[in-house]
Amino acid sequence: MARSMTAVATLAILFSASPALRAEPFDLIESLLSSGPRPHPSSTGSTAVRRDVTTTGAIEPRPVAPSAPAATPATISPNSPSQLAPRPRAAAPKAAAEQDYPVDLLISLANDAVYTKDPFPKGQRSDPRMIKLQVLLDRNHVSPGVIDGIAGGNVFKAVRAFEEMRGHEVDGVIDAALWAELEGGYSEPALVSYTITPEDVAGPFVPTMPGDYAEQAQLPGLSYRDAAEMLAERFHMDEAFLRRLNPDVSFTEAGVDVVVANVGKPLKAKVAHIVADKQLKQLRGYDAAGKLVVAYPATIGSSDMPSPTGTHAVKAIAINPDYWYRPKVNFQQGANTKALRLPPGPNGPVGATWVGLDKPTYGLHGTPEPSKIDKTNSHGCVRLTNWDARELAGLVVPGVPVDFQEPPGVAPPAEETPEIAAPVAEAEPVAPRPRKPGTPPRQLGAPEAPLQAPATEAAEAEPQAPQRLEPLPPPRQVRDLPYARQSAMR
Repeated sequence: MARSMTAVATLAILFSASPALRAEPFDLIESLLSSGPRPHPSSTGSTAVRRDVTTTGAIEPRPVAPSAPAATPATISPNSPSQLAPRPRAAAPKAAAEQDYPVDLLISLANDAVYTKDPFPKGQRSDPRMIKLQVLLDRNHVSPGVIDGIAGGNVFKAVRAFEEMRGHEVDGVIDAALWAELEGGYSEPALVSYTITPEDVAGPFVPTMPGDYAEQAQLPGLSYRDAAEMLAERFHMDEAFLRRLNPDVSFTEAGVDVVVANVGKPLKAKVAHIVADKQLKQLRGYDAAGKLVVAYPATIGSSDMPSPTGTHAVKAIAINPDYWYRPKVNFQQGANTKALRLPPGPNGPVGATWVGLDKPTYGLHGTPEPSKIDKTNSHGCVRLTNWDARELAGLVVPGVPVDFQEPPGVAPPAEETPEIAAPVAEAEPVAPRPRKPGTPPRQLGAPEAPLQAPATEAAEAEPQAPQRLEPLPPPRQVRDLPYARQSAMR
């Protein structure tokens, strides 16, 4: 007992004398109360190794690896304070943002997410708050592109567009007030359940889509690869993220419940003016009063194949169009030197929607790779996700001006004269082949005559009668999914 009291008294003196001694009080007490020198636990053969655990918001605390064994156990003496320095610690674990959330927890945290001042984590791991933010932006008609829970440029340009839409200072800063406006008083969860229907898995699908245009031209349609890709686009999601939320689902059977993003209702406003912002890589639509009503991330041309300059106008709109590949007029793909007519489908070169401009061969259209919007170049046109392009097609009519806005301080290239060939650009698609003879022409908002192949094509392919557009099938209704915007694409 006397020995214990002496040890405690010594400990008090040491702690008051040197702050360094406060680092490892349990080790110090252990040594002072021992009857003799005791080795550090890591130097023994015991498997019960002491570990330091840090908790930084991860789902489960990750233990730090044990420190290296000491070569010679030190005897702690009150007269040798230098020996009382804390033992070396192992490196800290990876940040919580780099750790995967269990699926159930990720879904729950996304639905319960609220505004915090914490910065969104970087990296390629889905974050619950980012999932909810992307869904909120989508509901407010400022598209973040694919919903995947990952912070990126498309998200924060959407935030800036929402600030402009609401008349706030455009600085891209998310605060509590802005988050509350995005929520808009709605209580619907960001992620909800959806039951796969027999129509969803019926196809037709093209499991392996060839990349060569000549091979694509032989297919009956450039359809989705499978139901997972189709559902991902319907609910504005990255396909990998959809599969991440549903790891045990094959997407081949009807009647299976899956978790999807609860996206917004269709926009009912009309767009009277479009701005294609080349600096922000964003397409913005304004109403007749000049108010911003919709915004989409976009891929707008490239340095080698620039998009148009100045102001142009919407000329015609086609849903599910065929696509003319014309290497003598536009770019050449691989060894394909002859003109080809590719069938319609969401995985075609222009996706499932074409909004043609009055500048030949240029337009606003969809893409078979929505996750690459604003991350790659185009052949001069404006690429959008298939669902954004489809929504835009319902908001505009022929004659709507499209202003191509150059980056500040960049002079637009001189427009070419009529005698000079047009810049390399994506070929304007034509109407799809008719499925029933005698079907009357139909084209959304187009003049009396349907879209036809340009005259330059006559020398390369046999003349064909004008083709007719297939009517757009009605959208499927999603049960128990309020505020779900349907892409209506098969």
